[in-house]
Amino acid sequence: MTEHMTNTAPNSEQVAFLEKELRYISGIIKQKGREILSNYTITPPQFIALQWLFEHGDMTIGDLSNKMYLAFSTTTDLVDRMEKNQLVQRVRNEQDRRVVQIHLLKEGERIIEEVIVKRQNYLREVLSDFDEQEVTQLSASLKKLHREMKED
Repeated sequence: MTEHMTNTAPNSEQVAFLEKELRYISGIIKQKGREILSNYTITPPQFIALQWLFEHGDMTIGDLSNKMYLAFSTTTDLVDRMEKNQLVQRVRNEQDRRVVQIHLLKEGERIIEEVIVKRQNYLREVLSDFDEQEVTQLSASLKKLHREMKED
């Protein structure tokens, strides 16, 4: 006889616990990310911009502003500094010369790849006391949580 899983909503205590744990985890990840970035010449907002370009390819300053929830002028200043440091370059769109896209250069790509590897190594250390089933379960739960949040 198989047991049926009932889909009951979490109670208030569980929700409060999860919110607090996720907030703490997020804070630790941010702090660890800043520590890793302190060895590089880029700021956390520059890293986030480079990461968007790395994961999604060339985009306009407007697109980047929207993704980062920053004002257009703030993103323009960010791109100016990154361009000066040869991490990105502005490229005119071949089809529409009025459109300028931000293109990730090799140095920007190198920094992103290096930092991501260091972040993954940190996570690997943290997960070293987890068995394979726990890692699989955590992955599935986080994937589901992310999917549910994206739908809102």
